[in-house]
Amino acid sequence: MFKGQPKGLFALALANTGERFGYYTMLAIFLLFLQAKFGFSAAAAGQFYAIFLAAVYFMPVIGGWLADKIGFGKCVITGVCVMFAGYLCLAIPTDAFAARGFALTLMIGALLLIAVGTGLFKGNLQVLVGNLYDNPQYAAKRDSAFSLFYMAINIGAMFAPTAATALTNSHLAKAGLIYKADIPALAHQFLNGSLSDTSLLQSLQASMPGSDVTAMNLTDFSQYYINNLATAYNLGFAVACVSLIISIAIYLGCRSWFKHADVNAKQAAASNAPVQELTPKQTKDRIVALIFVFAVVIFFWMAFHQNGSSLTYFARDYTQSTVAGPLKIGFNIWALALIAVSVYTLFSTFQSETAKGKTISGIVTVALWAGAYLLYAGMPDVINILPQQFQQFNPFFVVALTPISMAIFASLASKGKEPSAPRKIGLGMFVAALGYLIMLAASKGQPAPSELVNVGGVSPDPVVPTYLISTYLVLTFAELLLSPMGISFVSKVAPPKFKGLMMGLWFAATAIGNYLSSIPSMLWDNVPLWVNWTVLMALCVISGLVMFSMLKKLEAATA
Repeated sequence: MFKGQPKGLFALALANTGERFGYYTMLAIFLLFLQAKFGFSAAAAGQFYAIFLAAVYFMPVIGGWLADKIGFGKCVITGVCVMFAGYLCLAIPTDAFAARGFALTLMIGALLLIAVGTGLFKGNLQVLVGNLYDNPQYAAKRDSAFSLFYMAINIGAMFAPTAATALTNSHLAKAGLIYKADIPALAHQFLNGSLSDTSLLQSLQASMPGSDVTAMNLTDFSQYYINNLATAYNLGFAVACVSLIISIAIYLGCRSWFKHADVNAKQAAASNAPVQELTPKQTKDRIVALIFVFAVVIFFWMAFHQNGSSLTYFARDYTQSTVAGPLKIGFNIWALALIAVSVYTLFSTFQSETAKGKTISGIVTVALWAGAYLLYAGMPDVINILPQQFQQFNPFFVVALTPISMAIFASLASKGKEPSAPRKIGLGMFVAALGYLIMLAASKGQPAPSELVNVGGVSPDPVVPTYLISTYLVLTFAELLLSPMGISFVSKVAPPKFKGLMMGLWFAATAIGNYLSSIPSMLWDNVPLWVNWTVLMALCVISGLVMFSMLKKLEAATA
């Protein structure tokens, strides 16, 4: 799995892991922050979320175009600096009431800096990875390399929700408060006059039994709760600043491992280095094929990025807020980490070339399982869970399933039966549709979001967390078929003179999909739950059918 890979891959992967940890810590709580601090509706918060995601993934087009002219490494370093400034601004606590205009302006400026910095950093770092595999010595390992690179991204993402949750709970505890999903919305409704004193008091007594809510000044309490919850989220955003410092330290400290890959076509020509020459027709065919693939995967990203919007709403309003039994191990990030690592040591047990290596790997695997069980055994019988914690399942599944995915494709490749990248993408669209079939089952009999206000703000009969966890598992299967393979495909097929731009356009397709992910949020308060999930299913199925209808042309153009 790791054997035979250039060491530059590991340096670039670790640099990306740190940056992604900060980004996903921020993203895990961003939508909740918008609603908690500013009182945005689900539709408005979803629009903000989608526009930000679209900007983050569109900016690599500009970053890639610029890198094709001045160099990939320069853009990567500049991007880290710009992102740092953005996260620093986002981490500054501001009063949601006394300085609302300033708070909004600062947040929007911070988001713009993060988007620009990500555009300079993200795509160009991945081009550097791809360039390592232009060397014939490593060319056959390109797909497996991007699977490992993608796994490293998700290591950072896996720990992000837990970091955000820990900081949120810690700050609220210091302020003498506890997190309850319904309190921010109730407080905003009371402050804008749409909720009476009596209704707020009754809701607070139900949400915080045992507390002396009758003695509260409700206006002061509402503002105090909102500001402290927002500040708790600010601390989560500050994590990204720390993780970026670690990322750039790894990048600069190990630069000699991949410096030879930091060469664009213009720089290669100036130094008389060999550059792959394509005919105008080959260049055109490759670009057309890539653009077609970009167009299709838009709808995957639209469906996939519901994790931070409609699936988070479902976790908050329709899913049980407590868990017991074996399932609770999924909400202990350290137990999940041990289980994920054990997958790799288990593979090593079978793949090691010496008896000693097999024995050591086997012992470590058993020790990791024992550690995970001890963590589980030490948990309370019933634990409380927060909506953002569900977002740790997707990256966990990516990390744990990557070696299995690599083993399957390696086995198929050895028999000459490995599917092409376009075929994998088409299959991924069908698998994604199955994920929302699970959500259809979960939503059966549930009230529409517009009806929740009549039943206390949350479902009177919330579903077990298994539905959401299963959905994330199936979406992860789809993601592994589509995302790392797609990035590898772009790095391989893109004409040398347009590598940065083509990688940027891959992210632009993601940007459009991310923006379209706001559609379910916009519909959230206006349609039954099943409508949202059916729309997402249908789009994935149609996209998969279109991909398969064009398969022969795509494979011929990129052979």
